[in-house]
Formats: sequence, structure tokens, C-alpha cells
Amino acid sequence: MVYLTHSERTPLLLGAQLRHIATSRFGARHWQAIQLFLGMMINYFQRVNISAGIVPMTTPTADAPYYNWDLSQKSLILSSFFWGYVVSQVPAGLLAKRFGAKYVICLATAVGGIMCFFHPMAANGGYINICVLRVLTGLVQGCVYPCFHTLLSKWVPRTERGFLTTGVYSGAQFGTAVILISSGNIFESSMGWPGLFYISGGLGLAWALLFFWQGADEPATSSSISKVEREYIESLTGSNTSSQSLAIPWKDIFTSGAFYGLLAAHCGFTWGFYTLLTEMPTYMSSVLKLDVKSNAVLSSLPYFAMGILCFVVSPISDLLINRGTISVTTARKLFNSIGQWVPMACLIGLGYMTADEKTGAIVLLTLAVGINAACFCGYLVNHMDLSPNFAGPMMGVTNGLAGVTSIIAPLIVGVVLSNEEDPTQWRLVFFITGAIYLLCNLLFVIFGKATVQPWNDPPSMSSTMTLRSNIQTDSRTTAPTPGKENQF
Repeated sequence: MVYLTHSERTPLLLGAQLRHIATSRFGARHWQAIQLFLGMMINYFQRVNISAGIVPMTTPTADAPYYNWDLSQKSLILSSFFWGYVVSQVPAGLLAKRFGAKYVICLATAVGGIMCFFHPMAANGGYINICVLRVLTGLVQGCVYPCFHTLLSKWVPRTERGFLTTGVYSGAQFGTAVILISSGNIFESSMGWPGLFYISGGLGLAWALLFFWQGADEPATSSSISKVEREYIESLTGSNTSSQSLAIPWKDIFTSGAFYGLLAAHCGFTWGFYTLLTEMPTYMSSVLKLDVKSNAVLSSLPYFAMGILCFVVSPISDLLINRGTISVTTARKLFNSIGQWVPMACLIGLGYMTADEKTGAIVLLTLAVGINAACFCGYLVNHMDLSPNFAGPMMGVTNGLAGVTSIIAPLIVGVVLSNEEDPTQWRLVFFITGAIYLLCNLLFVIFGKATVQPWNDPPSMSSTMTLRSNIQTDSRTTAPTPGKENQF
């Protein structure tokens, strides 16, 4: 039998009254989540502004400069972001673990904001210059997911993991939607399309200052958290407070079947999401024959739908898990399947739509992107399920490898499409994306798990961490109930 010291037992022996106080009030973890939500939104402004701006940048207007870039050059511009993005993922995870995610993400967002201001100048110098700037933007943006995952693994109790994590990452969808829907008005303003980059840059700098002031790496370093909430969070995250000094078990990670199931699901989501993100404005303009302003509004609709659905599916997932209706592993696989196989069916139908069926095409596009929200209760939180101590570095690996698909997908679209106005060529694009969804989620269903893996805790800590690891199992996922605490 393993005996814990008083300091180790304290978080687990929180009484029912204290636990009620911690969970019923707006707390530091909620403020942290709101800041991260805003940070995700603004970082997606920096990421998506080129996708929103590529059409007006290459369309002759009287008020703003335009560039005669051909289809292959535009595909190169759209994919170049991910060249830098892929390279920086693992280093970003290591930096977040070593120096603290707060400082890394603040610096990265501020630098990305500064680079936004130089986009119009770079475009004037030719598409190669804009490609170089997008590579550099990708380098700093590669810090976002590893840093956010590192922060969430410290701040989010497992009983709230679906809702709070999904809420934070829904900022990506709301950010995408906001910049797409506002881009039409920005393009028509006196600033023209350069205004899109100036606004993105200014907001990036503002958020970096806010989070540097108000953010914290973990509950223990927060100046505004109560003792009750800190103990509640620390007892239910599974993340060790000294994880910054732990060696990353790379060999165990790369020999884990659960890790490869997670990697497959991440790659499938990324391929589909970024294919639609980068190509949807072109599809709506070329095939559905929508003007720039209508294009901007309708291109944003799927991301608003996805953002809203994030707050629908995540409470359902947490409720099913915390009531013991389904296991954590079953929940992760179920919601990931909904988030990838339903969009697969939508894309198959979309492949047969024409310009005369605008309404049907927009409905299917909205569903294909919106229902992706279920994946946030699937693969996206799975890093923390498998290893709370190393969720950030793991996210760096999976997001980096998945990012390779973000490079390949736009290039394949450029190869497939010799005529942007040909619906049959777009059909092949949608079918390829659907096949990727099918295969990758199938691998997650076969190999995926949602239990803390043995390599989460080094051998020297395994005896003292046995209890906390055992608490997070498929069959029991809620916090200890009153009257049962003393059994531990």
C-alpha cells in the first residue's frame, strides 16, 4: 500500500463544501481561460489574414494596390506560413516547458503582431517577399498550441477539461469568423486590404501586454487565486508542479500506440480544416460566383457555427463522462468520429454542387466546418489525457507533424485545380479531403486511449503519483465524493 504525506493528501481530501465553493464561483481559472480565448482569437487573426486578403490583393480596384499573382503563386503564399509553423512546434514546446509558457506566448504574439505591419510593404516587393514574411509569421505562430496546451494542462481540472479546453480553442473559430466577416468592410474602407494586417498587428501587441500583466503559468504562481481553488485545480489536473524539471520520455512517447492514434486524428483534422480555411474564399468566388463582400460574410459563417457548437458539444461530453455514462476513451473516440466523419459526408455531397445550388453548397460547407467542433472533445484534449506533465511537448510534436499536411494540402489543391471555375476539379479536392478524414479517424478509433500513460511520471515519482494516476481512469472520472475521501 502506498502512503502519501500530508502535503500530498491535502488536495485530495478537499471537503464537499470547499469543492462546491471552488466549482460554483467565477475563479482564476475562468479568467485565465477568457484571456487564452482572446489570445487564440487574435493569434488566428495573424494566421488567417492572408487567406481573407488574398482575393482582394489579386483583384483590380481603384482604392488599393493589387498583384497579378497566378494560381500556383497564390497557393505558394498560402502554404508558406506552415513551413515556419512546422519547424517551430517542438522547440516551442521545449521552450514553454523550460522558461514558462506565459513568457513564450507573450513574446511570440507580440513579434507576430509587429510582422503584420510589414505585410503590405512585403507584397509590394513581390510574392517571394510575402512568402518569406509568412514563413517568419509561421515560426512565431508555432508557439501557440504548445504554449496553450502547457498552460491548460496546469489550469484545467479534468472534470472540466472538455468545456474549458474547448472554450479556449473555440477562439480559433471565432477569430477566423470575425476576421473573415469584418474583412469585407475593411476592404471597402479607406484603409483597403492593408488595414486587415494593421488591425491584426495592433491587437496582437495589445493582447501580449494584457497576458503578460494578468496571465500566470500555473495556479501556484497566480497572485489572484484563492487557496481553495488552487488546491482544487492541483488535485484534478494530474500535472506535477515540478514538471518543468522532468526529462521528456521521448522513447516511450514514440513507442506508444495511443500516441500514434492521437497523431493520426490530429493530422486528419488539420488537413481538412486548413484545406477549407485556405481555399474556401476562392471556391466561393470562382465556383459559387459570390462577390467579395458576400464571400467574406458567407466564408465566416462556418466558423461562427463551429465556435458556437464548441459550447454545445463540450458540456455534453463532460456530462457523459462525469456521470459515468461512457468512459473517457469512448467519449474521445465518439466525438472525434462525429467531428471527422460527418464532415466527410458533407464534402462528398459538396463535390456535386454547382453555382446554381449556392444555398445547398453553403449549408454543406457550414456543416463540414461547424461539426469539426466535436474534434475538440476528441483528439485535442487527448494530449492531457495521456500525459498531463508533457502535454505541451506532445502537442508540439503532433501539431508539427500535422502541420506538414497544412503545407501539402494547398499545394495539392494547386496541382488539382487547373481551372478554378471547374466544379468537377473541386470535387476531386473534396473527395481527397474526405478520404483523409476517413482513414485518420479510423486509426484513432483503433489505437486511441484516454488514460494517463505510465511514462507520464518518471520512475522516481511513480510511487507517490500512483494514487493520482489511478484516479483518472475510464470508469471513474469525477472528483472523490463526500464520504469516500478517507479511503485513499
